[in-house]
Amino acid sequence: MDFNKLIARVKNILLTPKTEWPVIDAEPETIAGLYKNYILILAAVPSVAMFIKSSILGSGMFGVSYHVGIGRGLTQMVVGYALTLGLVYVAALIADGFAPTFGAQKSQTQALKAVTYSWTATWIAGIGMLLGLGLGSLLILAGFVYAIYLLNRGLQQTMKCPADKATGYTAVTVILTVIVAVVVNSLILVPIGLSAYGGANRFGASDGTVTVDKTGALGALAAIGQKAAEAGKKIEDAQKTGDANAQGKAAGEAAGQILGAVLGGGDSVEALAPDALKPFVPDTLGGMPRTSIEVERNAPIGIQVSNAKATYRNPQGGAELRLEITDTGGAKGVMALAGFAGMEQDKQTDHGYEKTYHQDGRMVHEEWDNGGSGEFTVVLGDRFVVQVHGSGVPNIEAVKAAVGALNLSGLEALKGQGVKKG
Repeated sequence: MDFNKLIARVKNILLTPKTEWPVIDAEPETIAGLYKNYILILAAVPSVAMFIKSSILGSGMFGVSYHVGIGRGLTQMVVGYALTLGLVYVAALIADGFAPTFGAQKSQTQALKAVTYSWTATWIAGIGMLLGLGLGSLLILAGFVYAIYLLNRGLQQTMKCPADKATGYTAVTVILTVIVAVVVNSLILVPIGLSAYGGANRFGASDGTVTVDKTGALGALAAIGQKAAEAGKKIEDAQKTGDANAQGKAAGEAAGQILGAVLGGGDSVEALAPDALKPFVPDTLGGMPRTSIEVERNAPIGIQVSNAKATYRNPQGGAELRLEITDTGGAKGVMALAGFAGMEQDKQTDHGYEKTYHQDGRMVHEEWDNGGSGEFTVVLGDRFVVQVHGSGVPNIEAVKAAVGALNLSGLEALKGQGVKKG
């Protein structure tokens, strides 16, 4: 897979669609190639963003903070990702099936081109999940609306739909796809608590030249792209057999392999053993004794994560601190995508504030409710998530001080432990 080509295509379809659609139309392409070189990578963006927000950063204000557990978050992410891959193909089948009705030419590959590249807007918009409900929702809506516009132009170009019939063709394709998505959401996603997606586009309007810093977040994504190329060969081989069942199985295996690469940043990672996390959970914190501790390692959907939780409170009551340390292990690669998104947020209200920023190379998230509760989270080595929640505390500085008292550098020094490259 040519990662530079993928980035250039994203930029061009979003910024100059009028000139990009003719290029797309003329390209010799296959269904397997579209999945291998584009869909399998970009479709992961909203799922990964959702995981970061729900399980790493968390949501909440006004004294209420909510985090989805790492295990549950990973399960939601994988299910959402897999269903997105399927929905893309369903949308293409709908577009292809209704082509004659609107004077267009039937072609599953050309229909998949139109759907795939128009959905770029919603997939890139998926990064906005990190921004929270307000701004994130606006970006989701903007991405969806722009995707409809892109689809309208794409159907005219790739399916040769007459301009005067393109609006109806687009409407039917979008409405039926949304109906399928709603049914899937009701029957499968809602029972496991999967949230909606959202996003923002961070690509500038520059020329078509794209360079990748191999040591940065894009470099990590390029490595993931190599995994996509390897996995994509399975789809190509299955495509040659003409066996629909073999093709479906190959697509599923490739999706799993690529998602694993996305989660691990291209590496295989064994999370720290519980005993290795215990030394980072002190007996006292913020001048209060530890009243409970729980340390475990598990492997939801086969991806290892470790977690340590502890509560601190004086016998006479009063303020309370809750410490949680998570080794994201096999999911450490999601932090590369967080860096790719350039996450920054600063939200102020009459009741408090919430902000996300980078400090000394670490991603930091803090929030405070004027009622006397706050939370401070820091990501170490793009792998370890350390979070302290304080209730009944005088100010956010008390929570920050508690985090500062932990052996953060010692934990960060273990970021390479259990990592097998490639």
